[in-house]
Amino acid sequence: MRKSSGLRVATAALLAIAMATAPMQAADACSRALYVGVNNQVITTRSNDWLGSQKSNLWIYPRGMKRVGDKAPGAIEWTSKYGSVTVSGWDIATIDAFNEKGLSANGLYLAEADYGKPTANDPRKPMSLTAWVQYAVDNFATVAEAVEALRKEPFYIVALELPGGLKGTAHLSLSDSSGDSAVLEYVGGKLNIYHGKQYKVMTNSPTFDRQLGLNGYWEEVGGSTFLPGTNRASDRFVRATYYLESVKKPENDEAAIATALSVIRNVSVPLGITTPGQPNVAATQWRTMSDHKNMVYFFESPSSPYLIWVDLKKTDFSAGAPVRKLALTDDSVPLVDGKFLSGEVSKHFKPAQPFRFGH
Repeated sequence: MRKSSGLRVATAALLAIAMATAPMQAADACSRALYVGVNNQVITTRSNDWLGSQKSNLWIYPRGMKRVGDKAPGAIEWTSKYGSVTVSGWDIATIDAFNEKGLSANGLYLAEADYGKPTANDPRKPMSLTAWVQYAVDNFATVAEAVEALRKEPFYIVALELPGGLKGTAHLSLSDSSGDSAVLEYVGGKLNIYHGKQYKVMTNSPTFDRQLGLNGYWEEVGGSTFLPGTNRASDRFVRATYYLESVKKPENDEAAIATALSVIRNVSVPLGITTPGQPNVAATQWRTMSDHKNMVYFFESPSSPYLIWVDLKKTDFSAGAPVRKLALTDDSVPLVDGKFLSGEVSKHFKPAQPFRFGH
C-alpha cells in the first residue's frame, strides 16, 4: 500500500534526523556530479572538502612521461599515452584530473575501502593509492576502455596514512565525452565496478551500493516534497541527484557550465563551517569542472572571487614538453604577484619537477 504524502514527509524527516545524529567517521566530504545536457554538453563537476589544508597545486603533464606507481620494489611502471591537467594533494597524490582525450578521473575519500592484501605469487604489481587517478588519465581515452583494462587488475592498491593521521582510502569515478560513467570501489578486498551512464553522482560513505539504495528511498519521497539538507555524504548524494535531474538544460554552452557549477556549489560546504567532533564536516577547499565538449578544465577556490581554467586545446601536451605547475596558497587560491588570477591561466604555469607517487 502506497504511503500518504504526509506520512512520507514525516518518515523522511525522521530518517534525516537519525542520519544527521549518527556517529560519524573522520573523513573528507567530497562530491562528484556528472551533468549531461543538450547539444553534446557533458560536464563533470567535483567538490573537495577537507579539514585543514591539502596544500593542493595545479599541474600540466605531457605525454610520454615514464611513471612508477609506488616507492616499493616491483611497483607497476608505465609511460603516459595522454597529457593531462591535474590537481594534487600535498604534492604526493593526484586527486583530480582531465586528459587531452576528454577522460575525467576523480578520487574521493571512502572510509570503507579495503584493498585487500597481495597473495603469494600474486601476479599484480603494487601501486600506491596516490597514483590511481593519474594512472587512469595517463592510459585511457574512454570510460569503456578504462573499465575493460582495470577489471583485469594489473595492480593492487597500497593504501597510505595521510598528513594528519587519517587513513588514506578512496574510490574512483571516471567519465568521458559520451556521458559514460564508472565508479570503482574496493570493498572487502574485491574490486566492484559500477559502469553505465546512469551513475552520475558519487560522494563518500557508505559504499556505492548502499548510496544507491538510500537514494532510491528519497526518490520515492520526491525532492520537491522533502530533501535531506545536512553535509553528510548520503544527503549530498540525494541533493546532487535531484538537482541534476531537475535543472533546466540550456542550449548555450556557457549557460550549461553555469548550471553544472550551480549544482556542485549546492552540495559544497561554505567557508568557515566546521563541527566539533565531526572533522568530516569541513569547508570546501576547491571545485573543478571538466567540460568534455569544449575541452576546458575549470578550477574554483571558494577563497577567491574568480573562476580560472585551462583550455586543453591550446595546451602543449607533446612528448618532451616540460611538466608545469601552478602553485596555490594554503587556501587553494591562485595568486600571482599578490593578485587573484581569473580566466585562462595556462601561461602562469611554471616548469617544475613532478612529484613521486608513494605511501
